[in-house]
Amino acid sequence: MSGGFSNTDSVPAGQPADPYTAKNIQDPSLKEKVEDLVNFVNRCKFCMMATKTDDGLLVSRCMALAGKEGHGVDFIFHANSESGKTDDLKANSDVNLGFLNNSGEWASISGHASIETDRDIVHKYYSPALKAWIGDLGDGKHDGGPDDPRVVVIKVKSQTIQYAVSRHTAIGGAIEFAKGVITGEAPQVNKLRHLDESELQQARSA
Repeated sequence: MSGGFSNTDSVPAGQPADPYTAKNIQDPSLKEKVEDLVNFVNRCKFCMMATKTDDGLLVSRCMALAGKEGHGVDFIFHANSESGKTDDLKANSDVNLGFLNNSGEWASISGHASIETDRDIVHKYYSPALKAWIGDLGDGKHDGGPDDPRVVVIKVKSQTIQYAVSRHTAIGGAIEFAKGVITGEAPQVNKLRHLDESELQQARSA
Protein backbone atom coordinates (compact mmCIF):
# COMPACT_ATOMS: atom_id res chain seq x y z
CA MET A 1 0.00 0.00 0.00
CA SER A 2 1.88 3.04 -1.27
CA GLY A 3 2.53 5.79 1.26
CA GLY A 4 1.03 3.86 4.20
CA PHE A 5 2.63 2.19 7.21
CA SER A 6 3.50 -1.49 7.17
CA ASN A 7 5.63 -3.57 9.50
CA THR A 8 5.81 -6.65 7.28
CA ASP A 9 7.27 -7.10 3.83
CA SER A 10 5.04 -9.99 2.75
CA VAL A 11 2.01 -12.09 3.69
CA PRO A 12 1.02 -15.52 2.35
CA ALA A 13 -0.58 -15.39 -1.09
CA GLY A 14 -4.33 -14.99 -0.94
CA GLN A 15 -4.31 -14.08 2.76
CA PRO A 16 -5.39 -10.64 4.02
CA ALA A 17 -2.84 -8.82 6.18
CA ASP A 18 -5.72 -7.63 8.40
CA PRO A 19 -7.95 -10.72 8.84
CA TYR A 20 -10.28 -9.07 11.36
CA THR A 21 -11.32 -6.31 8.96
CA ALA A 22 -11.61 -8.70 6.03
CA LYS A 23 -13.86 -11.04 8.05
CA ASN A 24 -16.11 -8.39 9.58
CA ILE A 25 -16.44 -5.62 6.99
CA GLN A 26 -19.97 -5.29 5.59
CA ASP A 27 -21.61 -3.12 2.97
CA PRO A 28 -25.38 -3.66 3.30
CA SER A 29 -28.03 -1.24 2.07
CA LEU A 30 -27.71 2.42 3.05
CA LYS A 31 -30.99 2.12 4.95
CA GLU A 32 -29.66 -0.74 7.09
CA LYS A 33 -26.35 1.02 7.76
CA VAL A 34 -28.08 4.20 8.91
CA GLU A 35 -30.69 2.38 11.02
CA ASP A 36 -28.07 0.31 12.85
CA LEU A 37 -25.95 3.42 13.45
CA VAL A 38 -28.90 5.38 14.83
CA ASN A 39 -29.93 2.51 17.12
CA PHE A 40 -26.40 2.19 18.48
CA VAL A 41 -25.96 5.93 19.07
CA ASN A 42 -29.35 6.09 20.82
CA ARG A 43 -28.27 3.31 23.18
CA CYS A 44 -24.94 4.99 23.95
CA LYS A 45 -26.30 8.52 24.59
CA PHE A 46 -22.81 9.82 25.45
CA CYS A 47 -19.67 10.25 23.36
CA MET A 48 -16.23 11.82 23.48
CA MET A 49 -15.96 14.90 21.28
CA ALA A 50 -12.39 15.56 20.11
CA THR A 51 -11.46 19.11 19.12
CA LYS A 52 -8.18 20.82 18.34
CA THR A 53 -6.84 23.63 20.53
CA ASP A 54 -5.28 26.77 19.08
CA ASP A 55 -1.81 25.32 19.81
CA GLY A 56 -2.59 22.18 17.81
CA LEU A 57 -3.28 19.72 20.63
CA LEU A 58 -6.18 17.28 20.47
CA VAL A 59 -8.55 17.30 23.47
CA SER A 60 -11.65 15.21 24.15
CA ARG A 61 -14.68 15.93 26.31
CA CYS A 62 -17.64 13.77 27.27
CA MET A 63 -20.82 15.08 25.63
CA ALA A 64 -24.45 14.03 26.01
CA LEU A 65 -26.35 13.64 22.76
CA ALA A 66 -29.19 16.18 22.64
CA GLY A 67 -30.68 15.30 19.26
CA LYS A 68 -30.08 14.26 15.68
CA GLU A 69 -30.72 15.79 12.28
CA GLY A 70 -30.27 14.70 8.67
CA HIS A 71 -32.33 11.53 9.23
CA GLY A 72 -30.00 10.51 12.04
CA VAL A 73 -26.53 11.10 10.58
CA ASP A 74 -25.88 14.59 12.02
CA PHE A 75 -25.66 15.25 15.74
CA ILE A 76 -26.77 17.91 18.23
CA PHE A 77 -25.17 18.80 21.57
CA HIS A 78 -25.69 21.48 24.22
CA ALA A 79 -22.84 23.68 25.39
CA ASN A 80 -21.96 26.66 27.55
CA SER A 81 -20.73 29.39 25.21
CA GLU A 82 -18.06 30.35 27.75
CA SER A 83 -16.46 26.89 27.86
CA GLY A 84 -13.18 25.95 26.22
CA LYS A 85 -14.80 23.76 23.57
CA THR A 86 -16.44 26.78 21.90
CA ASP A 87 -13.04 28.50 21.69
CA ASP A 88 -11.65 25.39 19.99
CA LEU A 89 -14.52 25.20 17.52
CA LYS A 90 -14.31 28.86 16.60
CA ALA A 91 -10.67 28.34 15.61
CA ASN A 92 -11.11 24.91 13.99
CA SER A 93 -14.49 23.33 13.22
CA ASP A 94 -13.12 19.81 12.61
CA VAL A 95 -14.29 17.31 15.23
CA ASN A 96 -14.42 13.60 15.89
CA LEU A 97 -17.15 11.93 17.92
CA GLY A 98 -16.28 8.63 19.58
CA PHE A 99 -19.13 6.43 20.86
CA LEU A 100 -18.28 3.26 22.80
CA ASN A 101 -20.19 0.82 24.98
CA ASN A 102 -19.09 -1.86 27.42
CA SER A 103 -19.60 -4.59 24.81
CA GLY A 104 -16.88 -3.10 22.63
CA GLU A 105 -19.28 -1.73 20.02
CA TRP A 106 -18.12 1.65 18.74
CA ALA A 107 -18.61 4.47 16.25
CA SER A 108 -16.10 7.03 15.01
CA ILE A 109 -17.66 10.07 13.35
CA SER A 110 -15.59 12.77 11.66
CA GLY A 111 -17.29 16.02 10.75
CA HIS A 112 -17.56 19.77 11.00
CA ALA A 113 -19.14 21.54 13.97
CA SER A 114 -21.01 24.82 14.09
CA ILE A 115 -22.00 26.83 17.16
CA GLU A 116 -25.67 27.82 16.97
CA THR A 117 -26.82 30.79 19.08
CA ASP A 118 -30.22 31.31 17.43
CA ARG A 119 -32.83 31.17 20.20
CA ASP A 120 -35.29 29.18 18.06
CA ILE A 121 -32.72 26.42 17.66
CA VAL A 122 -31.80 26.54 21.35
CA HIS A 123 -35.48 26.37 22.37
CA LYS A 124 -36.02 23.40 20.04
CA TYR A 125 -33.35 21.29 21.76
CA TYR A 126 -33.37 22.80 25.26
CA SER A 127 -33.63 20.51 28.29
CA PRO A 128 -34.42 21.76 31.82
CA ALA A 129 -31.57 19.52 33.07
CA LEU A 130 -29.16 22.07 31.57
CA LYS A 131 -29.78 24.36 34.55
CA ALA A 132 -27.72 22.03 36.70
CA TRP A 133 -24.74 22.35 34.34
CA ILE A 134 -25.03 25.96 33.24
CA GLY A 135 -26.01 27.39 36.63
CA ASP A 136 -28.16 30.35 37.69
CA LEU A 137 -26.05 33.47 38.28
CA GLY A 138 -28.97 35.24 39.97
CA ASP A 139 -29.17 38.24 37.65
CA GLY A 140 -32.42 37.26 35.93
CA LYS A 141 -30.63 36.75 32.61
CA HIS A 142 -27.97 34.11 33.14
CA ASP A 143 -30.35 31.60 34.73
CA GLY A 144 -29.54 28.44 32.77
CA GLY A 145 -32.85 28.70 30.92
CA PRO A 146 -33.42 28.60 27.14
CA ASP A 147 -32.95 32.37 26.86
CA ASP A 148 -29.68 32.42 28.78
CA PRO A 149 -27.16 33.60 26.14
CA ARG A 150 -24.60 31.11 27.46
CA VAL A 151 -26.80 28.18 26.34
CA VAL A 152 -25.83 27.30 22.77
CA VAL A 153 -26.19 24.30 20.49
CA ILE A 154 -23.32 22.52 18.72
CA LYS A 155 -24.31 20.91 15.43
CA VAL A 156 -21.99 18.30 13.97
CA LYS A 157 -22.44 17.60 10.26
CA SER A 158 -20.87 14.22 9.61
CA GLN A 159 -18.30 13.80 6.86
CA THR A 160 -17.39 10.13 7.34
CA ILE A 161 -18.61 7.49 9.77
CA GLN A 162 -17.17 4.11 10.66
CA TYR A 163 -18.77 1.85 13.25
CA ALA A 164 -18.90 -1.72 14.52
CA VAL A 165 -21.89 -3.36 16.18
CA SER A 166 -22.14 -6.95 17.36
CA ARG A 167 -23.37 -9.74 15.12
CA HIS A 168 -24.15 -11.99 18.08
CA THR A 169 -25.36 -12.00 21.65
CA ALA A 170 -22.67 -11.70 24.32
CA ILE A 171 -22.54 -15.51 24.63
CA GLY A 172 -22.43 -16.05 20.87
CA GLY A 173 -19.67 -13.47 20.52
CA ALA A 174 -17.63 -15.13 23.27
CA ILE A 175 -17.94 -18.49 21.51
CA GLU A 176 -16.77 -17.00 18.19
CA PHE A 177 -13.85 -15.33 19.93
CA ALA A 178 -12.85 -18.55 21.72
CA LYS A 179 -12.92 -20.41 18.39
CA GLY A 180 -10.61 -17.76 16.95
CA VAL A 181 -8.15 -18.19 19.82
CA ILE A 182 -8.07 -21.95 19.26
CA THR A 183 -7.92 -21.97 15.45
CA GLY A 184 -6.01 -18.72 14.80
CA GLU A 185 -8.79 -17.65 12.44
CA ALA A 186 -10.17 -14.13 12.89
CA PRO A 187 -13.61 -14.32 14.53
CA GLN A 188 -16.66 -12.96 12.72
CA VAL A 189 -18.08 -11.04 15.66
CA ASN A 190 -18.93 -7.55 14.42
CA LYS A 191 -20.73 -5.73 11.64
CA LEU A 192 -18.01 -3.32 10.56
CA ARG A 193 -19.47 -0.57 8.37
CA HIS A 194 -18.37 2.66 6.69
CA LEU A 195 -20.46 5.60 5.50
CA ASP A 196 -18.72 8.02 3.15
CA GLU A 197 -19.66 11.60 2.36
CA SER A 198 -21.82 10.74 -0.65
CA GLU A 199 -23.78 8.12 1.33
CA LEU A 200 -24.34 10.58 4.16
CA GLN A 201 -25.71 13.13 1.70
CA GLN A 202 -28.07 10.48 0.31
CA ALA A 203 -29.23 9.68 3.84
CA ARG A 204 -29.99 13.34 4.54
CA SER A 205 -32.03 13.56 1.35
CA ALA A 206 -33.99 10.35 1.88
